Amino acid sequence: MPSETQSLHNRSLPLWPKWLSGLKEHAELIAALLSGVLILAAWVGESQFSTTTYVTLHIIAFVIGGFAKAKEGLEETVKDKELNVELLMILAAIGSASIGYWTEGAILIFIFALSGALETYTMNKSQKELTSLMSLQPEEALKVSGDEYETISVSSLQIGDRILVKPGERVPADGLITKGETSIDESAITGESVPVSKGLKKEVFAGTVNLNGSIVVEVSKKSTETLFQKIITMVQSAQSEKPPSQLFIERFESTYVKVVLIVVAFMLFLPHFLLGWSWMDTIYRAMILLVVASPCALVASIMPATLSAISNGARNGLLFKGGVHLENLAHLQAIAFDKTGTLTKGKPEVTDAVYLEGEDQGHVLGVVASIEQESNHPLAKAIVDFAHKSNVSLMSIDQMKDVSGNGVTATFNEKTWKIGKADFVGKEEASSFRDGVAEALQKEGKTVIFVKKDDAIVAIFALKDTVRKETKRAIEILKKRGVYTVMLTGDNPTTANAIAAETGVDHYIAELLPEEKVEELKLLKEHFNQVAMVGDGINDAPALATANVGIAMGEGTDVALETADVVLMKNDLPRIAQAIHLSTRMNRIVKQNIVFSISVIMLLIISNFLQALDLPLGVIGHEGSTILVILNGLRLLKS
Repeated sequence: MPSETQSLHNRSLPLWPKWLSGLKEHAELIAALLSGVLILAAWVGESQFSTTTYVTLHIIAFVIGGFAKAKEGLEETVKDKELNVELLMILAAIGSASIGYWTEGAILIFIFALSGALETYTMNKSQKELTSLMSLQPEEALKVSGDEYETISVSSLQIGDRILVKPGERVPADGLITKGETSIDESAITGESVPVSKGLKKEVFAGTVNLNGSIVVEVSKKSTETLFQKIITMVQSAQSEKPPSQLFIERFESTYVKVVLIVVAFMLFLPHFLLGWSWMDTIYRAMILLVVASPCALVASIMPATLSAISNGARNGLLFKGGVHLENLAHLQAIAFDKTGTLTKGKPEVTDAVYLEGEDQGHVLGVVASIEQESNHPLAKAIVDFAHKSNVSLMSIDQMKDVSGNGVTATFNEKTWKIGKADFVGKEEASSFRDGVAEALQKEGKTVIFVKKDDAIVAIFALKDTVRKETKRAIEILKKRGVYTVMLTGDNPTTANAIAAETGVDHYIAELLPEEKVEELKLLKEHFNQVAMVGDGINDAPALATANVGIAMGEGTDVALETADVVLMKNDLPRIAQAIHLSTRMNRIVKQNIVFSISVIMLLIISNFLQALDLPLGVIGHEGSTILVILNGLRLLKS
């Protein structure tokens, strides 16, 4: 048995790696602050210290504060064979020290290291949502094997395995509930804090929380293919992809640094001979130019803002696969929507039930639902759901036969029942039922199912793929922003017209095949500079790839999710407007940063040539502007 001392020692062990991890994470900040302390000590004790001690303190401050940036600059120079801002700043600091301005050079290193630490903080902050998501992924699952339970690694789970998820636990894998019912907190996936009730055959996702009931889940996807894992992959991809503006700045940086070094080289000699400056003044002004002309603030104007915006989106159920797509959203002029599963819920619902006068409505609905529950057709499932909602009891059917493409026939209590199209039950009888009510329903874009008992039609059911409750509001918001909206659907013109009228889209095009949707997208791109496509199915993938920005519904097919540039995790269409607003904010902040940083550089350069700028002010003005643009970008972390 271990001693109390051993026990305490063992309990403290896990804290050590965590402490080391925290130290490593903040290493740049610690180095910058330590450098600042040494500079302060040298400045306070300047009159008491010997020259050697004074210089030594500054050299140590140089090394501690500038090591990380110097290493980064050298590695990038060797790797890319291009000069960069980091080398420019190190040269400026060394140049300042070489003419006796030790404190100014050390302060330059200190503020440069501080701005670098702040930029690293921004990068870490932008990955916070991803890190927190990854920590939510369970590593073990309780596999059900007959009457026994076995704890196994989530990576070992196979499709078809059954796992037990207890109350309070996170769901280890995507799957369908085969036993039990509960409420699930899906906020990690959708961003929505309200729990969702789940019962038999309902889908659950890895990383979500089972709140109040034990459930058995049949695994439907491997751990590498879960929706949760795809979210992580998408965010990682987005953080590594740079927007065009950032790529331009990086290409510009190397050329700019070369130009600055050439100008500084001339500045070291020409003012002495042409303007009569002393050698000390000439070199001093050259060193100030080396400091203030460095484009640090310009380089930091874009990526911190972009990463902050991507992080903001991930927290709110908007996944961007790269900064370029986020940048483009603000310029959208037109959006094309798929109908089924995008503007609509993607599954039909019974909207009207009309019965023959004198018939027992509950009995007719019960028989029809009992027959239809033996069919897998989406319309049949909708009628069964309607019967359940109407609290109608189902019964046993004697015989049932599916007549492909037309409907079904069945026998119940020695009565023959037919359920299906008008042609199947008798076109003339169908058109005359209840004064032609079926035709009126069809004009509303609804699908009509006829029910015939022996020789008489006793009921009709009208079904429709209902519009999502948030669709109309989303379209209204987009139209207010001046975005042209169009619906592209493979459905018939009557249904398309009804859905278009209900949603309020500007235009619709019906009876389109997948390749024809692509052609329509190309035509839209001829009229509008930036066009988006919103879809959810495999048939939408070509159009999503053709659009300037492809937007997929989170519950869409894998192909749609992989093809799209932006994913709406909660299938919440109004979030498109939110994404456009976020893109607009990001572009505005980036422009602010670029204009501000260029203005500061120009002001400092002019002031230096007019001999109105001292090195300390040049250092503060230059590095202060870098810190300000980074902080301005961090504002995008807030919604």
